[in-house]
Amino acid sequence: MKARRQSAIREIVEHEAVRSQDQLRRRLIAQGFDVTQATLSRDIKDLGLVKRATDGAYQPAGLDAPTEPAALPALSRALGQYMQSLDVSQQLVVMRTGPGQAALLALAIDRARLPAIIGTIAGDDTILVICRDARAARTVANEFEGFAEKREASPPRVRKPWIGWREPDRREERGARRQGAEPAIRR
Repeated sequence: MKARRQSAIREIVEHEAVRSQDQLRRRLIAQGFDVTQATLSRDIKDLGLVKRATDGAYQPAGLDAPTEPAALPALSRALGQYMQSLDVSQQLVVMRTGPGQAALLALAIDRARLPAIIGTIAGDDTILVICRDARAARTVANEFEGFAEKREASPPRVRKPWIGWREPDRREERGARRQGAEPAIRR
């Protein structure tokens, strides 16, 4: 009974953001486990569950992955920044990045925990993404290209001018034209 209950706890924690023992206890009761708070506390300790700093949800110790809502935007940003190209061969997706950027992109892919992806291997400028099958690899490649295109299509951020720069005074420009002189700033 204890092994089944702990397996259910692990399953719940892996698939849901559970932030309190009471919330976890209610999920277990819904699955047919009659558990007290003291028993649940011992199970949490036995399983080595800890609370994430980002949202306070339980997770196995040693995992430092963001929750899925935070991971997908991070993956989209990383694809737009680092991915230069990708190719598909059977269940493998080979991605090219700039020098030294493969590990950063592979980490974002791993943290997204996409169900079609088994794992990644990163070199200096190449990532091997291993998918469950050929269809999943094509789907992943299309999604990654879509993420990268969305990122490229967004308007560039406008940087604020440096401190010594000022907008031209239109009155000075108009006055210079009336007097027949060339304006200081041409548009």
